[in-house]
Amino acid sequence: MARWMIIAGLILIVIGAILHFAPWLISWSGKLPGDIRIQSGKTTIFIPITSMIIVSIVLTILINLFKR
Repeated sequence: MARWMIIAGLILIVIGAILHFAPWLISWSGKLPGDIRIQSGKTTIFIPITSMIIVSIVLTILINLFKR
């Protein structure tokens, strides 16, 4: 359990570093066809369906690779 917590922490640190130092690497997120954005006055509703499907597929592949 502790090993997985350390790995999760390291992954979060890497993601944070990417967001801070190289935000253009993930600029595609939220701009894909299938991502829904509804704007009405001061209210904005954003539903990133396609982006989350891609993230889910990538994470599934990575987890299956590390399990073996």
